[in-house]
Amino acid sequence: MGGDFAPESEIKGSIEAALEKSKEIEVILVGKEEVLRNSISGLNLTVPENLSIVNAKDVIAMDESPSDSLRNKPESSLSVSVSLQKENKADASISAGNTGANMAHSTYKLGRLKGIGRPTIGTILPSANKISLVIDAGASVDCKPRHLLEFAVMGSIYMNTMFKVDNPRVGLLSIGEEKSKGNELTFQAYELLEKSSLNFIGNVEGGDILRGNADIFVCDGFIGNIILKFAESILDLLKYKFKAYSELGLINKLKTGIIKGVMKESLSDFDYQNYGGVPLLGVNGVSLIGHGKSSSLAIKNMIFKAEEMVRKEVNKKIETEISKYLEK
Repeated sequence: MGGDFAPESEIKGSIEAALEKSKEIEVILVGKEEVLRNSISGLNLTVPENLSIVNAKDVIAMDESPSDSLRNKPESSLSVSVSLQKENKADASISAGNTGANMAHSTYKLGRLKGIGRPTIGTILPSANKISLVIDAGASVDCKPRHLLEFAVMGSIYMNTMFKVDNPRVGLLSIGEEKSKGNELTFQAYELLEKSSLNFIGNVEGGDILRGNADIFVCDGFIGNIILKFAESILDLLKYKFKAYSELGLINKLKTGIIKGVMKESLSDFDYQNYGGVPLLGVNGVSLIGHGKSSSLAIKNMIFKAEEMVRKEVNKKIETEISKYLEK
């Protein structure tokens, strides 16, 4: 029930996913049942056999306090969906609703994986090297050096397992490549990462992200979220520039029309819909968080990504790998 286009986007994306992978997945729509069924009827859609509905009477607003939602709305669609996973009635939960509430409910109800101090959000960004992972992207604003090491471990496993990146290169985001550049957090995190068995390549700068000079860019959530929001604005700016240029005259419009298809295809990596959502890594379950404006395509791809994370046992691999650092 959360998100800018709920519940239509969720319904369409869920039905599309259920139909496309009818033998691999079961989809559970969680929300106000009457509203969901009326929307399905209004959209003239047919519910496939592998899709069911679980009623949840409350909805968490996009601007609602995560702590308030935990206390006051135990029967919200978000809370009920995470509870289904806790009760082993579902293997994963996804939402395009309130990000903070999603993190709070997932962490509180599912708990953390053994050895993980802070769950983290990892977001995929396009780069000259195809893709890069920025981690943390907003889950933890204030971090300790140990948390950045955990992020690096979880990010390495995620990139290797989900995107087949062999021995992913880990860079620590700082204000310069030199070891002496940074703040107290990066100085101490550098020492931990340098001693780890990860493929740590040292400090990297913001400009290295789109160049693809590392596979994983580690930072605290304050920096990571700024990067994420900035990256999301790039495609909108390009669209605005092309539109403004085309409106200057007929010749400009013809020029824009000629390259429009090429630009659309070449910039498709910037489209969040292709990635679906971002994983909340470190919780004892699979939880994906979608953009508030998630389309049906984004919802469908988020469902597929959740299924893949479950099938490839990402959490089991994280616990195995992080245990190597517990004694250090």
